[in-house]
Amino acid sequence: MSTDLVEETALQAASDALDARVREIIQWHFSPETGTPFWLDWASKANFDPLKDVQSASDLLKFDHFQDDWLRFEQPERWVPKAYEGKPFTVFETGGTTGMPKQRIGWEDYETDYYDYAKTLDDKAFPPGGYWLMMGPTGPRRLRLSIEYLAHQRKCSCYFIDMDARWVKKLIERKQFDQAKAYMEHVIDQTETILKHRKVDALFTTPKLLEALCERVSIIDDTDIKAVFCAGTSMSPQDVRFMIEELLENEISFVPIYGNTLMGLASSKPLEPEDNFSISYYPPQPRAFTRVVDPKHTENVVEYGEIGRVELTTLTKELFMPRFLERDEAVRRKPCRLYPWDGVGDVRPFGASEKKIVEGVY
Repeated sequence: MSTDLVEETALQAASDALDARVREIIQWHFSPETGTPFWLDWASKANFDPLKDVQSASDLLKFDHFQDDWLRFEQPERWVPKAYEGKPFTVFETGGTTGMPKQRIGWEDYETDYYDYAKTLDDKAFPPGGYWLMMGPTGPRRLRLSIEYLAHQRKCSCYFIDMDARWVKKLIERKQFDQAKAYMEHVIDQTETILKHRKVDALFTTPKLLEALCERVSIIDDTDIKAVFCAGTSMSPQDVRFMIEELLENEISFVPIYGNTLMGLASSKPLEPEDNFSISYYPPQPRAFTRVVDPKHTENVVEYGEIGRVELTTLTKELFMPRFLERDEAVRRKPCRLYPWDGVGDVRPFGASEKKIVEGVY
């Protein structure tokens, strides 16, 4: 059965669940008993009462766009709901590509996001009790803990090769391409060593690092890898086909994922012939949802199949973030059987069609 077939009852159930989630999270963050200091102060100056006036996802349009600088310059304690007071938190950072990194504090959200995702993985491609290798940014990123937690959910252990994506991007911006190449070789050197001396069943990496690794190592012949997680903003259909057919030779499972510190993890719909290697991602609704909006009139979504800017809303007890304009653009995709809500496809940096964007090793 095609994953594109979706029943009207499933669409309505997903919509109802999202509206219920909106009401729950609004009550949590704006009630004096459990509320978040930032949002309680914000509401005291707003021209509407969120507790009364926001009853559905469509009512979130009453909010202006969430501002980058709020997560950059507000002190962390301003984001601690009263129910979490006194409970130590972890500070996660975004990539920092547009200035000071945005910071998100957290407790257990990343575990919930990846606990749900772990159940979608196939045992043949991701055998329980195996070993994983993450080749990518660790440090202050939420991703490192999330990948480790995801591995543990499948009773797997995980090796890590760190990569400072901020430094690579800086080298490229300075046109220090020789140093950027040397740094990438340094990352690949470490990865090759692990693969030579340790059994690895699943690999997490980025498209460019995967290609660089495959220039050195035949992961088909010389490793035990059965599946590759691949995360990176830009993966065109041509890129996806190259990785599946040329790098992985249709023998290793290819699992593209899209996500960030602010959203969590968006799952991809299994590719079918009619997709022509164009990936569709679906956010972890109702914990987070996306709209693909007209960049000039962001209250409006674009039509299905059209390109617009990605707008993200996060709805958890740890973070309420309404209508944040991502630095990505994408094609608006229709709901599917597995995910009966809107998705995004052919994700790339916002404005990529009009100017050259530095993406580093992504």
